Amino acid sequence: MKSKKKTSQPKNQVWITKDEIASLVELRHNHPHRLLGMHPLGEGRGLVIRVFRPDARAVTLLEGKQEKLRLTRIHSSGLFEGHLPDENEVFPYRLRVEGHNSKVIDLGDPYSHLPSVTDHDLHLLGEGRLMQLYDVLGAQVRTHEGVQGVSFAVWAPTATRVSVIGDWNYWDGRYHMMRALGSSGVWEIFIPGLGPGDHYRFQIRKGTGHTDLRSDPIAFASELRPRVASRITDLKRYKWGDKKWMTARKKKEPMNGPMSIYELHLGSWIRKKDGAWLNYRELATKLIPYVKELGFTHIELLPVAEHPFDGSWGYQVTGYFAPTSRFGTPEDFMYFVDQCHQENIAVLVDWVPAHFPRDEFALARFDGTEVYEHADPRQGEHPDWGTLVFNYGRNEVRNFLIANALFWLDRYHIDGFRVDAVASMLYLDYSREPGDWVPNQYGGRENLEALAFIKELNHAVREDFPGTVMIAEESTSWPQLTHELEDNGLGFHGKWNMGFMHDMLAYFKEDPVFRVHSHEKLTFGLLYAFSEKFVLPFSHDEVVHGKASLLAKMPGDEWQKFANLRALYGYMFGHPGKKLLFMGAELGTWREWNFESSLEFHLLQFPYHRGIHELVKDLCHLYKNEPSLWELDHNWEGFQWIDFSDAAGNVVSWVRRGKKKKDFLVCVYNLSPVPKRNYRVGVPKSPRYEIVLNTDDSRYGGSALEIPDSFTPLPEETHEQPETIQLTLPPLSALFLKPAKSK
Repeated sequence: MKSKKKTSQPKNQVWITKDEIASLVELRHNHPHRLLGMHPLGEGRGLVIRVFRPDARAVTLLEGKQEKLRLTRIHSSGLFEGHLPDENEVFPYRLRVEGHNSKVIDLGDPYSHLPSVTDHDLHLLGEGRLMQLYDVLGAQVRTHEGVQGVSFAVWAPTATRVSVIGDWNYWDGRYHMMRALGSSGVWEIFIPGLGPGDHYRFQIRKGTGHTDLRSDPIAFASELRPRVASRITDLKRYKWGDKKWMTARKKKEPMNGPMSIYELHLGSWIRKKDGAWLNYRELATKLIPYVKELGFTHIELLPVAEHPFDGSWGYQVTGYFAPTSRFGTPEDFMYFVDQCHQENIAVLVDWVPAHFPRDEFALARFDGTEVYEHADPRQGEHPDWGTLVFNYGRNEVRNFLIANALFWLDRYHIDGFRVDAVASMLYLDYSREPGDWVPNQYGGRENLEALAFIKELNHAVREDFPGTVMIAEESTSWPQLTHELEDNGLGFHGKWNMGFMHDMLAYFKEDPVFRVHSHEKLTFGLLYAFSEKFVLPFSHDEVVHGKASLLAKMPGDEWQKFANLRALYGYMFGHPGKKLLFMGAELGTWREWNFESSLEFHLLQFPYHRGIHELVKDLCHLYKNEPSLWELDHNWEGFQWIDFSDAAGNVVSWVRRGKKKKDFLVCVYNLSPVPKRNYRVGVPKSPRYEIVLNTDDSRYGGSALEIPDSFTPLPEETHEQPETIQLTLPPLSALFLKPAKSK
C-alpha cells in the first residue's frame, strides 16, 4: 500500500478571522469546537483543521499511522491551521505534536468529536428528571465514537468559558476549553486517551471576567484534604459479591423487620497506634465481626461524602458523589459495603441535602452566581451553621440532589439514608427571626419547594430501589412524615423519635428520689408512639459539646450510674420503635465522643464496662430473635400497658406482642434504687413464665439479687390481666419475661 503524500497549505491563506483567533487565544470563546478540529469549508473548498497547543513547536495531521499534513502556526500563542483542498468529508485522524522540548506524542483531538451528552439528556436535566445524572455529567470513563477516553460535562449556566484542567495538560486552561451545549448551561468536552487516576478541576470564567477554579460537583473521587482536586475514577470496575443480599432486599419492607442500628464515625471508631485512620478495607476486617457479634442488624455511618473539615464530622459536604478519600478509594468503600452485605449487615449513611458549606472550591456561587443556592440571604443562608441552603425550586438543583441519593443506592449498594436536618428544610423561618425569612406564596412558613423535593425524592427511592429505607432526622412534630405519599404523607419510611430521646434522658438524669415528679416522661411517648414509624435514637448528638456521655449523665454513685444505664438500654429495647445506639454506648464510656481519637476499648478490662458490653449484645440478640419486639412496632396491636400508674414506686410494665398469639413478652421496669419484693404484675394467661433477660444480672455488673428464673402465675386478675405473678424487682432494672416452653 502506497503511503499518502504529505502536503502543506499555502502560507498566505488563513481560514479564520482575527476576531475568532483572538477569542480562542484569549480564552473567550464559548464553543471552541466550532473553530478547532476539522471542518468542511463548503463549496468544494476542502477541509480546514485547527489545533491550539501552546506547548507545540510543530503539529502534524495523521491519517492512520501516516503523516498527512504539517500544520502552520498562525498565532504565536500556539494556534495551528491546515488546509486539505482535495478532501471534503471529515475523516478520523490523530495529531502528532512535537513539543518545545523536542518530545513527540501522538494523540486524539478532543475537537474532532460530537458531544457525549445527548439533547435528550439536556432536556431531562432542564426539567429536573435526569435521574441518572451521574452517568452523564462529571468525568465519565467511556468509549465515545469508537475512541476510548474521558468525557467531561459540568453545569455552569452563567459562565462565559469553562476549561477542564488536570495532570495531563499542565493545569492550563488553554488546552481543553469546553463547549456550551445550547442554553442548557452544560459545558462538555471528550478527551481521547485519558483514563482513571488523573486529577482535574474546572476553570470557570465568570460573567465579571474573573476566573475561578472549581472541583467537579459530580466527582466520583477527590484528593485528600487539604488538597481539593477531583480524580477521574471508573466506578464500574469493582466486582460485587452481594447478589444474594441485593436480590433479597428488593422484596423487603425494611421497617417491618428488626432494625437495631450501630451508628458510627469511621475516623474515630478505632485508629492505629500512631493515630492514623484505618482504611475502608481495614475497617471491614475489624468492624464487621464486632458489629455482628454484638447483634446489630444495621450500621449507620456519619456522612461519608467528601468534606474538607474533619471537625464537621462530614456534615459540611463538598463532594456529594465521592466517598471521602480519608479512608481509601471508591473501590475500597465498595468492598466495605460488599463485606457488610455478605455478613447480613445493612449499611445506612447520613445524607445532607439541607445545606452545604461556603468553600470557594466547591458549590458556593459555583459559576460566579447563586447556582445551587438562593440569591436572597433570607432564603439562601443558614443562620445556625454558617452554610448555604439549596434552592429546591430550581429543577437542576432538585435533580442534582435526587440523583445523588439514587447514586449511592445504585453504585455503592447503600441500603438507605438518615436524612439530616429535615426540620430546617421544612420551615422557611427555621432558626430565623421575624423579618429574616421570606413567606411562601400563601404567606405561610412552610417551605413548599422543599416539600415537593422531599416527596419527589422519596417517590424516586421507593420506585427505583425497593427495600431501601429513608429515615428523617426531624426535630418537630410535622404531621404524617412517614405516611404514604398517596395519603398526603411525605413518604419517609421512618423518623428519629427526638421526643423519646429527650424525655428518657431527662428522666434518667433525675435522682430517683425525685423521679416521682417526672413519671409522665416515661409514659408520654406512648401517646404518639404509633403516629409515625419511629427510630429511637441515642445518637452522636447526645454525647458531644459538653452534654456528657450517656454514663456520665446518670445520677448516683458508680454502681447506680451503671445500673441506670443498663435500665435505660433495657427500656429502649422494650419500647416500640427501631433502635439506634452511637458507638461507645456499648462500652459505657465516661468521656464524651472525641472525633480525633479511638473509642476507649481498653475499658472492657473492667467488670462494669464489660457488663454493659455484654448487656447490649444480649439485648440485640434478644431483640432480633423475638418477633414481639419488632413485628408490630408501628401498631397499637403490638403494645399493651400493664401498669403505667406507679409513679411513687418508679415502676412501669407492659406487654409487647407479635403477629402470632404465642409471641409476646412482658417487660417490667423498676427505676428506683431499691428492690421491691412480692411486687404484683398482671400478665396474659400462660402456664409458666421465665425471665429471658434481667439487666441486674451479675454478668452485667448487677446487684446479684437472687430471684427465681421462672414463675407460675396466680389465677388472680391484676391490672386488667387474667393472671398475676409476684416478682422481686431488682433495683434500677429491666426484666423481660416470656411464656416458658412446655416440658
